[in-house]
Amino acid sequence: MAEETGVTYETVGAEYFEKRGLKRYAGVFSLWALGVGAVISGQFSGWNLGMGTGGWGGMLVATAIITAMYLGLTYSIAEMAAAQPHTGGAYSFARAAMGPWGGFITGLCENVEYVLTAAVVCFFIGTYLSAIFETPPEFQPLYWIGAYILFVGINAAGVALSFQVTVVVTLLALASLAVFWVSAFPQADFLKYAMNVGPGGTVLPEGHGPFLPAGIGGALAQLPFAVWLFLAIEQLPLAAEESHTPQRDLPKGILAGIFTLIASALLVLWLNSSIPPGTADLSKSGQPILDGFAVLYGGGLAKALSAVAVAGLVASFHAIIFAYGRQIYSLSRAGYFPRALSVTNAARKTPGLALAIGGLVGLAVMLAVWFGLGAEKGAAVIGGALLNMAVFGAMFSYVMQGLSFILLRRKFPDLPRPYKSPLGMAGAGLTVIIALVTIVYQLKDPIYRTGVLGVAIWFAIGIAYFAVVGRHRLVLSPEEEFAMSKGASGGH
Repeated sequence: MAEETGVTYETVGAEYFEKRGLKRYAGVFSLWALGVGAVISGQFSGWNLGMGTGGWGGMLVATAIITAMYLGLTYSIAEMAAAQPHTGGAYSFARAAMGPWGGFITGLCENVEYVLTAAVVCFFIGTYLSAIFETPPEFQPLYWIGAYILFVGINAAGVALSFQVTVVVTLLALASLAVFWVSAFPQADFLKYAMNVGPGGTVLPEGHGPFLPAGIGGALAQLPFAVWLFLAIEQLPLAAEESHTPQRDLPKGILAGIFTLIASALLVLWLNSSIPPGTADLSKSGQPILDGFAVLYGGGLAKALSAVAVAGLVASFHAIIFAYGRQIYSLSRAGYFPRALSVTNAARKTPGLALAIGGLVGLAVMLAVWFGLGAEKGAAVIGGALLNMAVFGAMFSYVMQGLSFILLRRKFPDLPRPYKSPLGMAGAGLTVIIALVTIVYQLKDPIYRTGVLGVAIWFAIGIAYFAVVGRHRLVLSPEEEFAMSKGASGGH
């Protein structure tokens, strides 16, 4: 037994890790697809919901600020992931920098983010499918249940299949966006449609409105929505132990992914807003790309194209299921969560129980909200409060990861770093500042405050379990061994 900072480690035999083995498969291309796929749904739905007051110009300013935050974050995690190539990702970085409690709190932030992001994306899948097949709102839960069963099953079936599906659906998603961009460009009238929001959220039928109809405050209020354009790119380090050469490939995959997403986000923001119905109506849409296809091609063909566009949502749903599965797995393997959740299938080497439990929690939250509040109110809460909970968990984790980068540079200056961030501590510091500003603007919005309360309850349950049970049953997993040896040991 070993003890450190109020926690206790139990000795386990080699068979413990044999039952929790993973299989290496991914290269740079697969990692790029995983990163882009995890995010791409946010460019199909969600980003647009903040433009009703702040307008297109406000959204552009917010997107520029959030892009700076994600560049600081991705360069920082590229360095940390190459130096600590373990499945734990953000938890691993914070554990080495801040000790067991810091690692656990950071892991809990990501747990909220990934489990609920998957749920929100699943909700948007149901929204798109309902619009395509013209099914009544009451049918939505069946779409959700079917989506979880299918994609949890694919993730559990093996890492090779999981990554192969990720590549296919990510390429389909990008292809459908490319078709939209090419189709929208000739019909775009930026000044008339994108600039049709006036002061106070008034609709200007002829456009030509002010760049910032609600001033800089309106732009800052859109920060939480701009996050949706990039949310979950930070999950890539969770694939470290399933990558052939993570020290080399993780930085390449992360950076290729973020630059792909920046280009795509700017094209979506410009072209989706520059065709009818324009920014004002787009700000209320649950399926902005579908609305755009309907304008460009009319009903029948638009539905066919939008069926392909669902690939964007599917890509994110599938990739984020991978993320919460590995995130639960890593915290469980180290003893922070119940250890049974980290057992992998003997043949397929996938954490089936972690995948299933994360899915059941996300689905249970959605169904409780839907049936507890009714279809109309339930849809608003899932698309609002749950999305806000996911974003809040992400922002808190970005603060912790930025601080981890700074602390690791100071505490372990001689740690081998196969990749070094060119933005250094300034980039990490910028990430922390922008994430904190985004949290402030979340707290100013009454709808977001409801989501923050939900995160507080999630945290209370997690922290209570760790304080009473988990901290007395920790295991020297690769992440823990790395931290305990101050980087001298790479783990198992």
